[in-house]
Amino acid sequence: MQYRNLGRTDTRVSLICLGTMTWGEQNSEQEAFAQLDYATERGINFLDTAELYPIPPKAETYTQTETIIGNWLKQRGQRDDVVVATKIAGPGYPYMDGGRRFTRRHIESALEGSLKRLQTDYIDLYQLHWPDRNVNNFNQRGFVHQESEQLTPIEETLEVLDDLVKTGKIRHIGLSNETPWGTMEFLRIARERGWPRPVSIQNPYNLLNRSFEVGLAEVAHREDIGLLAYSPLAMGILSGKYLNGAMPEGSRMALFTRFKRYNTPQCEAATQEYVNLARAHNLDPAQMALAYVNSRSFMSSNIIGATTLEQLSADIDSIELILSDEVLEGIESIHKRIPDPAC
Repeated sequence: MQYRNLGRTDTRVSLICLGTMTWGEQNSEQEAFAQLDYATERGINFLDTAELYPIPPKAETYTQTETIIGNWLKQRGQRDDVVVATKIAGPGYPYMDGGRRFTRRHIESALEGSLKRLQTDYIDLYQLHWPDRNVNNFNQRGFVHQESEQLTPIEETLEVLDDLVKTGKIRHIGLSNETPWGTMEFLRIARERGWPRPVSIQNPYNLLNRSFEVGLAEVAHREDIGLLAYSPLAMGILSGKYLNGAMPEGSRMALFTRFKRYNTPQCEAATQEYVNLARAHNLDPAQMALAYVNSRSFMSSNIIGATTLEQLSADIDSIELILSDEVLEGIESIHKRIPDPAC
C-alpha cells in the first residue's frame, strides 16, 4: 500500500480509502465487518463515512453506516490504527434537525451524534458534505446567483470548527463537493483568522468526469489540499458491467433507478471505448480506471466502494497497476474525443 499526507499535516492515509456508503443498505453489518477486516489487512488505514449514509439517503436508515463502523471499532479495538473521516450533511433533508445548516448548533449536534455512533472521542477528518449556499452540485449546470439566498457565512462555520479542533473532538477539517471559489474562501479566512485550514476536498473524479482538473487541480497543488476522489468507477459504470443495456441482478443501478448521472449515450460511448482499451492491453477495465485515478499528482486518496469481498480485492489490487505510456495515451485520446460526458 502507498501512503500520502493529508494536506500539510503529518497524518498519513492510504492511497486507497475504504468507502462505506452501502453499509446498512446493500451490505449487512457482518459483511461490512468482513470488508473492514480485509481492507485493514491489506494496509488500508483510511475509512470514509457520513452521517447521511447509507446511500440512497432515507429518514429510516441514515446514520446506520456510522453505527456499523462504531461497532467494528469497539469490537476490534483498532481505533488508533485507522484514520476515520465523516461528514456533516448540508442543507436539504428536513429529518435532520429540520434541515442541516453549518451553524454552531447544527455542527455541534451533528458532531456529537457522529462521535456517539462511531464510539470514539475524536474524528480524524470532519468534512462538510456539500456547501451551505447556492452552488452547482452533482453535475448541475447553469449557475444562477441568488442575492436573497439564506446561507451560513463561511467565517461562522470555520469559527465553530476551530473551537471543536481546540477541544480535541476534531483533528482536521475537510471540504466536499466544493468549488474553486469556495475552497479558496475557506483557505483565505482560515489564514487571516489563524483557524484550521481544510486539508482535503472530496469531489467526484473518474474517467467520465475529470472536471476537478479545471480550476481545483491547481488549488490542490498550490494550497496542499489534496483530492479525496469519490465515485472513481462512476458508480460501477466503468467496469463495463452495464454496457449494451445489461443490468446485473443486485447491482446498484438495478436496485436504485434514481442514479442516472452516468446513464447517458455519451457516457455509454466513452465507457465502451475505455473498456475496449483495457481489454486490448489485457487489463481489467475497473482496475485500469482506478489506476488512472491513483496516478494523479493531486490525489490524496481514492475512495473505493464494494459490495462483495471479490470486488474489494480487485479494487485494492489496482494499487499495484502502473499504466503504460501507451495506455495513458489511449485514455487521453478517448478523453479528447468524448470529454467529460458525465459533467
